Amino acid sequence: MTYEETTEYLFTSAPLFQQVGGDAYKEGLYNTYQLDEHFGHPHRKFKTVHVAGTNGKGSCSHTLAAILQASGLKVGLFTSPHLVDFRERIRVNGKMASKEYVVRFVEKHRNFFEPLHPSFFELTTAMAFKYFAEQEVDVAVVEVGLGGRLDCTNIITPEVCAITNISFDHVALLGNTLAKIASEKAGIIKQGVPVVIGETTDETRPVFLAKATEMNAPIYWAEEEKEVIEFRLNPNNGISYQTKNYGKIEGELRGLCQQKNTNTILCVVDRLKERGFDITTEHVRKGFAKVCEMTGLMGRWQTLQEHPKVVCDTGHNKGGFAWIVQQLAQEASLLKKVSGTMRIVFGMVNDKDISGVLSVLPKDATYYFCQASVKRALPHDEIRRMASDYGLWGDSFPTVSEAYQAALAHAEKSDFIYVGGSSFVVADLLSSPILCQKN
Repeated sequence: MTYEETTEYLFTSAPLFQQVGGDAYKEGLYNTYQLDEHFGHPHRKFKTVHVAGTNGKGSCSHTLAAILQASGLKVGLFTSPHLVDFRERIRVNGKMASKEYVVRFVEKHRNFFEPLHPSFFELTTAMAFKYFAEQEVDVAVVEVGLGGRLDCTNIITPEVCAITNISFDHVALLGNTLAKIASEKAGIIKQGVPVVIGETTDETRPVFLAKATEMNAPIYWAEEEKEVIEFRLNPNNGISYQTKNYGKIEGELRGLCQQKNTNTILCVVDRLKERGFDITTEHVRKGFAKVCEMTGLMGRWQTLQEHPKVVCDTGHNKGGFAWIVQQLAQEASLLKKVSGTMRIVFGMVNDKDISGVLSVLPKDATYYFCQASVKRALPHDEIRRMASDYGLWGDSFPTVSEAYQAALAHAEKSDFIYVGGSSFVVADLLSSPILCQKN
């Protein structure tokens, strides 16, 4: 098979969550243990850092990987979903696994795994762990796919685990209260393994504390350690942080949510240092300053062009948009100075709280509602109808590309275009041939 044929086989033969949603979720770890045994328990051959949470786990995972790379280690990074290429999920020192490796893995092992009928994520996790073992990585940063307790990454025993925050997402699978969702995320806490909690609420804190106590796991509250003293957005890009123990850090990622992520990341770094990792202040600064270059991270308040300015972000639930709308408000204040217009290309998938997101979006913007190229995508005309109930107005388009092209065609150089609502909207944009096309 070619690489294209192999990835098509993976997407169609194993249930793929990003396409079909909850139907792809397989409760329990039976398949994971079967795959792990078949491949000789590869996850035992390298150290790991485990990262869970509703929002921010991707940014935290990539930044931690960059810091560990900067310290001279060979670092695996397993994240999801991918935006453009399947191999984004499996990286070593920022480099994606080769196309040849993916093809060989499927061809060599399909006779074993096909009778198991694993989910796409179960199979991908097994592939990642096997690849990291063969590459002889020193450590791998492993992002939880969904939840934690029953996630197939949860067979690892990490050096440190982190839970960024809890908000409502995947409620049909994880529970309809913050406490229930926190209980699922807390399932990654292991016996005696330090756990860093990024943010808590009155509902979630007791859940984490009880689980850590049960597992005799030292627990650290990043928001209480307050490593970040102050921060400011840089005029061109990135954020400058003043920290207690690492001095001034220039962060490449610009989203306002990164201030919370930074507290979490630095708290994890402290725990890793206590576990014997040789990480210096310079390693930390390099990781923050060059995270996209070092790990290939995309889609986090990513500026794609100027004049008009175009930004995309993978935030996809109400918790994520709590930060995004603050950033949009800042852009709106700049637009007033130049008489510019805010244009928003927006789409979502059907298992998210779209009403919660629509209720916080700015009303003084022109909207281009769109439909991502996944089965879970909400129809563009339905999003437009729902948005009108919240005073949001614009046209709808059957594809992200058409919506973005229309926004570009209407935009003046002084305008601002935001593209988001779903990781899959951003994925369609980044793979579109008209990306950054200027009128």
